[in-house]
Amino acid sequence: MVNILLKEKPFTREWFKTYALLVGGAFVLALGYSCFMAPYKIVPGGIYGITIVLQHMWGFPIGMAALCFNLPLSLIGLRVLGSGFGVKTFICFILVAVFSDSLPALLLTLMGEPIPVSGTLDPFKLGDEVLLACIFGGVVMGIGVGMILKTRASSGGTDVLSNILHKWTHRPLGQLQMSVDSCIVVFGFLMFQDWKVPMYSWLSIFLMGKTIDMILQGFDNEKSFFIISDKVEEIRTYILNDLHRGGSIVPLQGMYNRAEKEMIMTMINRRQMAVLQQAIYKIDPNAFVTIFDAHQILGEGFKRLDS
Repeated sequence: MVNILLKEKPFTREWFKTYALLVGGAFVLALGYSCFMAPYKIVPGGIYGITIVLQHMWGFPIGMAALCFNLPLSLIGLRVLGSGFGVKTFICFILVAVFSDSLPALLLTLMGEPIPVSGTLDPFKLGDEVLLACIFGGVVMGIGVGMILKTRASSGGTDVLSNILHKWTHRPLGQLQMSVDSCIVVFGFLMFQDWKVPMYSWLSIFLMGKTIDMILQGFDNEKSFFIISDKVEEIRTYILNDLHRGGSIVPLQGMYNRAEKEMIMTMINRRQMAVLQQAIYKIDPNAFVTIFDAHQILGEGFKRLDS
């Protein structure tokens, strides 16, 4: 029932707002990849990190190459992760692919610059200022991914792969994401044979992650939710079955009329924050929710107790 509730009704204000944010996020993410990362051989992880290598080595367009990776990977994700994977993720990575291949040429045209017949297009012409491209690229991509995550979608690629590995191995999702991205950075180093590639790439990944945190309202990866509602059972079912998170139900007594109530206490990561907020609102608009930054969470699904 909750999955149906989380789907916006077509052509409502919420629907337009969600898809405007999705299209805007895809545009900004593509801008970061195609105009800041690709021209300077920076490999910021993800499927687009692989396609940046392919573009420089063999001339493949990064958008179309990414689409060739994303489509089969996303179909596997749909089968493994279920229908909750979402149509918006398919729309998102298709938009990012289209924008990535068209934005550089469009910007050059708007600037009145000729479009080279070969080589990687570089609209901003930062020259030797690779560090500047790395910083701006990481921040711009972080803004784009943050906008996309706010719509409860994903840009596809290694996000899907990390979620699949998380389901199979039960390792922390953030740890898996970093591992996959690091493997792609090392791949870029081996192909380009340039020690500066991993340095710039890991810096852009770091900046991207910090920017995503800021866009999603906070600098911490995890959040603590305290939820008081008259529909505790429905919210509990959603957290267990859809978010695959645990928690505690605490009995309490209202101060005003001393009515008996229950409170859900659960911990989630930043990628699930917007999803849970929206689900609670759909299930019980009158729920009382308190959200805290969790500076460190130790236990199953998060960091090990001995870390």
